[in-house]
Amino acid sequence: MAIKLTFWGVRGSIPCPGPNTVKYGGNTACLELRFGEENKLVIIDAGSGIRELGNKLVSEDLKKGPIETEIFLTHTHWDHIMGFPFFTPIYIPGSKLKIFGPVTYEEDTLDRIVGDQLRYRYFPVRQSELAAKIEYMELKESEQELGNGIKLRTKYLNHPILDLGYRFEYQGKVLVTAYDTEPFRNVFDMDPSDPGYDEAAVKEGEAVAREENEKMLEFFKGADLLVHDAQYTHREYLDSKLGWGHSSFEWAINSAHKAGVKKLLLFHHDPMRRDDQLDELLIKYRKAIENKTDLQLDIAREGMTLEI
Repeated sequence: MAIKLTFWGVRGSIPCPGPNTVKYGGNTACLELRFGEENKLVIIDAGSGIRELGNKLVSEDLKKGPIETEIFLTHTHWDHIMGFPFFTPIYIPGSKLKIFGPVTYEEDTLDRIVGDQLRYRYFPVRQSELAAKIEYMELKESEQELGNGIKLRTKYLNHPILDLGYRFEYQGKVLVTAYDTEPFRNVFDMDPSDPGYDEAAVKEGEAVAREENEKMLEFFKGADLLVHDAQYTHREYLDSKLGWGHSSFEWAINSAHKAGVKKLLLFHHDPMRRDDQLDELLIKYRKAIENKTDLQLDIAREGMTLEI
């Protein structure tokens, strides 16, 4: 086993507990990664799912010594950081956390965006009262070594605020995450009869969108596992979701196929999507790609554990 992945939250936008979300889960984004025999811990996103992960770390990992981890935030929308105040290790002396993430607004630093949840007007504990040692580091597109032979590459995605995809490479295995994101498109495209129509801008916009989508395929290239946003169907996306920063099932599947990905896990499920609907969609898309690609297709479920 090179990389072990466990899902603690797979929903988008808002937690949605209830009888219709039991199978796939109602918590928002949180992934636990473990690397190699050293069992190095890395966490991606601090949505509501991080609460249960924190409880597990306290009951199991704390017996072996202080909890140390790196948390990589894809972006700072609330559904991806809202679980942080409920992450038990931040209240335990000896815990060491390094929190990485992109920041859209220069006047708001990462520690302020995440830590401001811990203010008396919102929460009974202030960030200054936490027992853990916490470091915040702003992250851009880059490549870096995380130690233990782990290489990380980051890529800007297409979302209303700065948002990063993560590509982890370890012992010849590759894991990529891409959420929240939607296809890059020509923002200058308009009807030629429109008074503001600019032919040169339209052509340039088309070229830029095509180039950015090709960069995404390169980022995914050859991944053993890709975890990709698939909040909408193609029809839903075109009908009313353009510009919302999320992808369709069809786009995620086609992109994974073109990039030579081995296994695709569809992620960031719409909070209105029931378990039975996700079951039906999985059957539909598996049938659609049958005998057309070697891509393995599945839908991420809370509690799912995979090894690559």
